[in-house]
Amino acid sequence: MVSSSIPPSKEVSYEEEWQKEGPPRRAKWWYSTFHCVTAMVGAGVLSLPYAMAYLGWGPGTVVLILSWCMTLYTIWQMIQLHECVPGTRFDRYYELSRHAFGPKLGPWIVLPQQLIVQVGCDIVYMVTGGKCLKKFMEIACTNCTRIRQSYWICIFGSLHFLLSQLPNFNSVAGVSLAAAVMSLSYSTISWVGCLMRKPIPNVSYAYKDTNPGDYMFRVFNALGQISFAFAGHAVVLEIQATIPSTPEKPSRIPMWRGAVLAYFITAICYFPTALIGYYTFGQDVQDNLLIALRQPEWLIASANLMVVIHVIGSYQVYAMPVFDILEKTIVKQFDFPPGLPLRLVVRSIYVALTLFVGVTFPFFGDLLGFFGGFGFAPTSFFLPCIMWLAIKKPKRFSFSWLMNWACIFLGTFIMFASTIGGLRNIIIDSSTYQFYS
Repeated sequence: MVSSSIPPSKEVSYEEEWQKEGPPRRAKWWYSTFHCVTAMVGAGVLSLPYAMAYLGWGPGTVVLILSWCMTLYTIWQMIQLHECVPGTRFDRYYELSRHAFGPKLGPWIVLPQQLIVQVGCDIVYMVTGGKCLKKFMEIACTNCTRIRQSYWICIFGSLHFLLSQLPNFNSVAGVSLAAAVMSLSYSTISWVGCLMRKPIPNVSYAYKDTNPGDYMFRVFNALGQISFAFAGHAVVLEIQATIPSTPEKPSRIPMWRGAVLAYFITAICYFPTALIGYYTFGQDVQDNLLIALRQPEWLIASANLMVVIHVIGSYQVYAMPVFDILEKTIVKQFDFPPGLPLRLVVRSIYVALTLFVGVTFPFFGDLLGFFGGFGFAPTSFFLPCIMWLAIKKPKRFSFSWLMNWACIFLGTFIMFASTIGGLRNIIIDSSTYQFYS
């Protein structure tokens, strides 16, 4: 896949892009910043205080800092591996995996995990968008008739039947930029609102009061919630693929610059929200911090609307690679012509399926934990390390070798623990939930 750059003045149709080997490469370095921020700083930030309530001050802070450092290291690895073969760009996660593990095994190692991350994010964002839209309307219009939460999720989901027809990453740049600004804004509002509120009466920072068995599974789920907060790796190669590259100016330089800025913004969003939110509510914090905050009403209503705008963009950032995979597969396997009819059918079906699952299982915290462990821990914490070892082959017991194996062991533990915890909690909560209520 040879690097190429398309002059901005040249208009390229959607059908012509299908004939090329890669996506259009016209993005600037700051595009990667707001795409990465949109991909990472999502609904998961609002559940970080809830995860802290199960982990406690010490372990919770350590896990949060460790996750931030580990995923910054693994995103650096993926950026470096994007052009690890001269003259070739691995524009998708599964293409890099094919190079690392072979043409048969490679796609099966990464592609299912990547799809779990992307589809899982879109399901969670359906739930988040509907819940925050409901909260916004309840605050903004106190005399309005209350309608079911499932209806609000459907209202939010209906927007994506239209937005999903945008052809590619470049076409959603404006939506993604707005989403990145919103994520920084509502994260700031959430922890500033906590500071203004001050700790609740008789606040307790003891571990949540529950039986030992349930507590263990809830701790596992908390690890998954933190994993969910570092989800940008599933789309980082697709983001880098939109940046032009030459031997003199390889794409890894502007992409890394954008990723570092994105991680700085991520830290500004995550750490104050997690620590101040837990400081304010203690063990009584809810799994969505904005739902717990009520004063001042106009500010909390604005924050909920910002979340809605943000997850609109985040949904599209995660959906675009899925659309690309589905449409290219149909074109190659069934000789279906690319264009608007294909987009209309495939993308509408995808939106409808994610909407159906989101309405059926609107368990925000449990979904974060399950998808965080099952899909996000592998793609963000240890699969990049395994591919680095396979491709770069660092010397045994060197710093790089030890660092990668440490990430692999920690990431594997988080994957199994949080998957078990999240699945168990979904089953428990489903037993007492009235569906479509």
